[in-house]
Amino acid sequence: MEIKVTRFTSTNDATLSIVSIDRKFECFGLEDEYRETKVASETRIPDGLYEVRLKPFGGFHRKYKQRFSFHEGVLHVQNVPGFEDILIHIGNTERDTAGCLLVGKGATSNGPLLITSSKIAYVELYQKVSAAAANGTLKIRYVDEDRR
Repeated sequence: MEIKVTRFTSTNDATLSIVSIDRKFECFGLEDEYRETKVASETRIPDGLYEVRLKPFGGFHRKYKQRFSFHEGVLHVQNVPGFEDILIHIGNTERDTAGCLLVGKGATSNGPLLITSSKIAYVELYQKVSAAAANGTLKIRYVDEDRR
């Protein structure tokens, strides 16, 4: 199973993307901006293909375990060179991301980039991909269409 994050627009602060699962539109994504030189918690990860696993510990895991009965671990993007703890989670603006991928059902590009209905998008995405993440068959591909 593959999640594809197609980055289509960006500003000096954030990046909007289309998130699909096995080539079917799922939701929108929001990340930090592109930077040539990484700045901790302020830079999106490089385009490429990565593995996604469940992370059954840490602050997001504890919070989401209390919030969602189905939660078994946070979606964790693995082995990103120079980056640690890249998660897929709930949030609406670049202030919520710290380099992670936020998901939402709607997106706004008038003014600051943001996403909406993040909780709904996260629940739907998680329920579709968590089993694949648990058994090691989930990949995520980031594509920088905004930089072409």
